[in-house]
Amino acid sequence: MGNMARPTPIGQPSPFLLTITNKRGELMKKLIITCMVTLVSLAANAQKFALIDMEYIMKNIPAYERANEQLNQVSKKWQAEVEALSNEAATMYKNYQNEVVFLSQDQRKAKQEAIMKKEKAAGELKKKYFGPEGELYKKRESLIAPIQEAVYNAVKELSEQRGYSLVLDRASDTGIIFGSPKIDISNEVLGRLGYSN
Repeated sequence: MGNMARPTPIGQPSPFLLTITNKRGELMKKLIITCMVTLVSLAANAQKFALIDMEYIMKNIPAYERANEQLNQVSKKWQAEVEALSNEAATMYKNYQNEVVFLSQDQRKAKQEAIMKKEKAAGELKKKYFGPEGELYKKRESLIAPIQEAVYNAVKELSEQRGYSLVLDRASDTGIIFGSPKIDISNEVLGRLGYSN
């Protein structure tokens, strides 16, 4: 009977529970100290932010304006080609409606097929020029992508030199309600690219 544990008197916690409670208390102290050290180190390493206005930057780059003008001209030219085919199809259909009562079944079928073929050609031409992977998209990529790349590199260089952790575009980020002009580096980006404003 000498090895049996004595029962704990009523109203007093068992030694086992005291050990768990003490370990839990020590763990909480360590956790609180760790959190405090983390917060202090975060405050010491305050993150630096900057804003740019990509729309403003692009409008102040002459090559971008020239590229847009080129895109507008080629777009108008291609749009005229598509409209010409569509108008031909519309004229063919109008003529067909005026003549339909005088046409044989074979003539009707031939005219309908010709109209559908012309409409299909107009649709395919429109897709070729203005589709998601169309000629206009490719032209835009070839003209504007190098300018955007140069802007990106200028922003990256400035960020690395000045230690910015994050650079936001105020033109495209609708989540920015207010940004101090002091942290806007748009003019510095333009200067880095060789344009002053």
